[in-house]
Amino acid sequence: MGFLDGLWPGRAADFDSGSAATNAIELTKRHHQVSLTKQGAATGHLRINLNWRMRTSDIGGSQRESLLRHPFKALKPPEVLGHSQSMVNVDLDLGCLYELTDGTKGVVQPLGGYFGDVNAPPFVKLSGDDRFGSASGETMYVNLDHRDAIKRLLVFVYIYDQTPAFDRTHAIVTLFPSNGPRIEIGLDERHPQARSCAVVMIENVKGEMVVRREVKFVYGFQAEIDRLYGWGLQWGRGYKAKAER
Repeated sequence: MGFLDGLWPGRAADFDSGSAATNAIELTKRHHQVSLTKQGAATGHLRINLNWRMRTSDIGGSQRESLLRHPFKALKPPEVLGHSQSMVNVDLDLGCLYELTDGTKGVVQPLGGYFGDVNAPPFVKLSGDDRFGSASGETMYVNLDHRDAIKRLLVFVYIYDQTPAFDRTHAIVTLFPSNGPRIEIGLDERHPQARSCAVVMIENVKGEMVVRREVKFVYGFQAEIDRLYGWGLQWGRGYKAKAER
């Protein structure tokens, strides 16, 4: 029995729940959405975090010979935190397409310095830009006290430096509501040439804040995600300022 099964009878089919120790809900293809409103978590600040790890087998190439000598290594592939630039050059960015109930549309992302605002429209704020995959990753905040002003938010991840890292990177987007368990969406599917991924939609459905797993990889960037979901924004090529350590 899952951790939340006893709290909401009849809700077990809505999502995969973690154990009591992890206190997490995992959104999957089969169980792909959860209601923040029904969890009592549709107020306060919703924190959204992007984090990733690199598998050493992906960095060092084939380990076939090593596995022949040590077959038990196949049971537990070694993983390391992807925060060393000397190990791999990856720059995953967290972004969000927003549409407000008054018709306002736009984007919050590091590229172009569109960091948003948590206390004024669009009520979404990116805390900063992590260039090197630090342990804390990238974090975005959504002010759900203004949920009536929000129509839909599409959280996405893209690769700024064009490294095909989705094939080598174990990335995870985690939502931390103001109440209840965190919500996890893993980006584990292998798409070697993908540059962007629409991860999760947060939508106001007749006053109910619903979180829905998307995990749709695309081979272009934000403009392709825009076309896929019909946002209708105008896109141009952007650049970042030189990174400082």
